Amino acid sequence: MDLKAIQARVQKFGATLSDMVMPNIGVFIGWGLLAALFIPTGWMPNKLLNSLVSPIITYLLPTLIGYTAGANIYGRRGGVIGAFATLGVVVGSNVTMLVGGMIMGPVGALLLRKFDQKVKGHIKPGLEMLIDNFSLGIIGFLLVVIGFLAVAPIITSIQNFLSAGVNIMMKHDILPLTSLLVQPAQILFLNNAINHGIMVPLGLQQAAGAGKSILFLVEANGAIWLGLVLAFSVFGKGVAKRTAPGAAVIMFLGGIAEVCFPYCLMMPLTILGPMAGNIFSLTVLSLFHGGTVGPVSPGSVFAFYMMTPKDSVLVNTVAYFGACIVSFVVTGAILKLSHQPVDVTDSQNATEMASNDVVEAIPADIKYLGKPLQRIIFACDAGMGSSAMGASILSAELQKKGMDPQVDHMAIAKIGEEVDHADLIVTNNNLEERAHMMSKDQLPILTVKNFMDRGEYKDIVAIIGKMFAQDPSTEMPTDNDELDDQSVGTVDADIMPEKNIVLDASFRTKKEAINACADLLIAGGYASPEYRKEMFARDEDVSVYMGNGVALPHGLTMSDSIKHSGICFIQVPQGVDFDGNKVYLIVGLAGKGEEHIQLLGKIAQSLTEEGNIDKLRTATDKQQIIDILDINH
Repeated sequence: MDLKAIQARVQKFGATLSDMVMPNIGVFIGWGLLAALFIPTGWMPNKLLNSLVSPIITYLLPTLIGYTAGANIYGRRGGVIGAFATLGVVVGSNVTMLVGGMIMGPVGALLLRKFDQKVKGHIKPGLEMLIDNFSLGIIGFLLVVIGFLAVAPIITSIQNFLSAGVNIMMKHDILPLTSLLVQPAQILFLNNAINHGIMVPLGLQQAAGAGKSILFLVEANGAIWLGLVLAFSVFGKGVAKRTAPGAAVIMFLGGIAEVCFPYCLMMPLTILGPMAGNIFSLTVLSLFHGGTVGPVSPGSVFAFYMMTPKDSVLVNTVAYFGACIVSFVVTGAILKLSHQPVDVTDSQNATEMASNDVVEAIPADIKYLGKPLQRIIFACDAGMGSSAMGASILSAELQKKGMDPQVDHMAIAKIGEEVDHADLIVTNNNLEERAHMMSKDQLPILTVKNFMDRGEYKDIVAIIGKMFAQDPSTEMPTDNDELDDQSVGTVDADIMPEKNIVLDASFRTKKEAINACADLLIAGGYASPEYRKEMFARDEDVSVYMGNGVALPHGLTMSDSIKHSGICFIQVPQGVDFDGNKVYLIVGLAGKGEEHIQLLGKIAQSLTEEGNIDKLRTATDKQQIIDILDINH
């Protein structure tokens, strides 16, 4: 079995554990708030309300896990027997039995489902309800007794052994070294297996006795990933630099760590940043007795402080923000000292300018399907964060191309239940093997590397257009190709007069070049001075470099700063650097309303005609430029 298959199986196991826990996270948070507020060391100690804390963690939480685990396998009937079977191990043990629920819930559901399958078709009409109730009761009765007498002592011994191991690590201050394994496992999307399968059950057991636990923060400290993407925001290049601030906001406020993993995978050495940050955090928490009262899920700053007890606010704050700083510094140093890949810088613009090349890059195992596209599944590990965001972006890009299929986000573990009701799966490239496994190769699968790179979604849309076209020879239209001569129409003759054309210019920086475009558009009365800032803002958001030595500085389509539409043209024979790309032709644009699209179409048609770019680079007469671009016709 190869490494990818092993990784996929571990991810599948982690997803199974996650599916038992994630639906109940709200209850975990509610219990954490009760503990944070009302235990003797809480923010508002209350003896009466504190009496709720122990029964919930002892009985309710394990039973909910058992019910959810059973329901995942055999619906409501499986959930009922899963909860029933779990009570045996809960009562038979003196430790928190979340693990017991994870075992007894699935076992009960599997046995009941097996029994129902055996007797199906052999029950006399009218006796179905009687058999259903007695079968569940008898099987559940046996599992409760077995759980109480045999399973509970075994699980108790295992959890006591693991807890002793953790206590030894904490006593000898070596718990921080778990970061050497935990963070690399995270970027392989094994985070749920680690957190929900190991740390949360042990942490709840520890919190039940001590009121808090450091184990909730071994895997779930989002600050280390926040530090990584902040470093990419400052020291990164190209698409990584432009998209990292958005990932930082999502990580800090939303706690979705999956959006940060692709940045680390882009430069694997940067994993040292989160590792160093988590070592710092766990060291501080160990030395000064920090921790949280419950799981920090999702790993946002809000969840972190909601689960922080009163006596740990200071140490937790130092651990959180200190970890962020350490991760930022280490990652930043690596980015500054290492050669960063630049081939991803213009993935979005390359797609916009050469979508036909993208279409030709369809994977060999994906063929023309010759059927209408009705539903796409966008899958991630938990189905709640990155896939929801990805589904939204993909849906928007599809609509731009005139396609409007249903795009649903879900956990990758749920794919198998939906393969008969979908046409395509999209997932992260690290989850591709699991997607094949869960779908049993019944659906084609496309992958993205970076959840925040809109250019990758454009690539996927181009491929989808080929796969599901009514005619396989039909080319997928680009945004500009959709605007033929008729749709583009004519524009006013004063849009690009000779005074808007500059030949044989020279600039030292991209900033000087964009400023020159802004000067021409503002001086010509096409835009107010505020438009200059909008042109720079657009380039900061998405580079205005379009490929083939051409840049297209422009601002917002519906900007109030645009008085009427206009174009300027600047020829730079020696070239000027635009984010690592040499630009020789600069076309500045101020498009008012629908004319913005019309002008883009005109420019694109002119620049994509064979030989025109070379002619523009060597032109010595302004009328030549006007004739070649053909803007005023």
